[in-house]
Amino acid sequence: MSAAGILESSEMTKVQINFKLEKPLDDLLLQRLSDTTSLYGIQKLKLAPAMDSLMVEYDATRLKPAEVESALMGAGIAVTRA
Repeated sequence: MSAAGILESSEMTKVQINFKLEKPLDDLLLQRLSDTTSLYGIQKLKLAPAMDSLMVEYDATRLKPAEVESALMGAGIAVTRA
């Protein structure tokens, strides 16, 4: 993995991007967050133990950072890039 958080393979380029959560997640928002993994290209979500930030691993051959952020915002999860 490079310093930019990029994992490369012949089929996909996995990228990790970090977000700061703008408000606490309740049960509904946690479910919506889970549902974002159904978007083609989002591979993994990791919520920080303090529940104040989120790491998203996605396939950069399928999505751009703005599309990942838009998917989270569309699910009602207010974030800013960390």
